[in-house]
Amino acid sequence: MRSWERALSVLEALCERGQAAGHGWTLDTELLPSHQQQVNALENQGLVERACREDRAELSVLEGRPVRWAARLTSYGLDTLVYGRSRPRAEPSLGEAGPDRQLVELIPSQMAALRVFVGLTNQLRVAPADGLAEQVRAASCDHGIKRWRLYLTQEQMGSVAYGLWLHRMTGSAAEANRFAREYGVEHSPARASDSPSAAGGAARGGAGVGGRG
Repeated sequence: MRSWERALSVLEALCERGQAAGHGWTLDTELLPSHQQQVNALENQGLVERACREDRAELSVLEGRPVRWAARLTSYGLDTLVYGRSRPRAEPSLGEAGPDRQLVELIPSQMAALRVFVGLTNQLRVAPADGLAEQVRAASCDHGIKRWRLYLTQEQMGSVAYGLWLHRMTGSAAEANRFAREYGVEHSPARASDSPSAAGGAARGGAGVGGRG
């Protein structure tokens, strides 16, 4: 993890815990020691402020125990976090994505359908491709464009197309249609045997079954 990513993770933790507490402060018992150490550097940059003696006294009364340490984001820290969530993302190099993998960016409704698909692994006759469930669990969300980022093999992309085809057959065709437009992979039972990966490689631009998205 790069230094700015570590800083953003600390800011994120401070923001979430401060909001949950209601008073905006993250207390000594709510932050990992490693994060507390990083707060010092963020304080020097003006992104975080630590509670003074008076603030700690008030927090101690609220908590019913001595509060020896507390921190919260400054206005600069809040703005940094907002920008960090939306900043432009550099495209990964082949080394990051892997020579046999492609970056796939899914909108939230596609990701929701995919989570249902991999969650049914043990019940489906045509199960998700090997490793797809792990990719779904490891996916990160680019909040700036509201897309979930996965690095998939061709077999896994075909499996995603099959999962979205099941979603199409039970309600919404928009997710499968969008995947076909953006990545040229669409499941078509007329062209597939029992393997959605075979359909993913062959079915490009087919109409499939269901409505238009």
